[in-house]
Amino acid sequence: MATNTTRWNLVVSKQTDRDLRQLLAYEGRGKKGELSRFVEEAVSKHIFDTALKAVHERNANVPLDEIEEAVEESLSWARTRMR
Repeated sequence: MATNTTRWNLVVSKQTDRDLRQLLAYEGRGKKGELSRFVEEAVSKHIFDTALKAVHERNANVPLDEIEEAVEESLSWARTRMR
């Protein structure tokens, strides 16, 4: 977890709490802080998935070869700067 943190107060159903704690225990993640890590991972994944969906929608009408060309150009640019 990041060193700069903020505290959230969340309200979930008892069933959701029970189910999540059982899942974490099953995964061997029953230690202190695991619930916070799970929430942070879930939120980050949701934000990423939402952004990815938006990019897919925005590029739905762009030809695949044009996208591949842009990716190759970006990779080439990045590789030259890493050397």
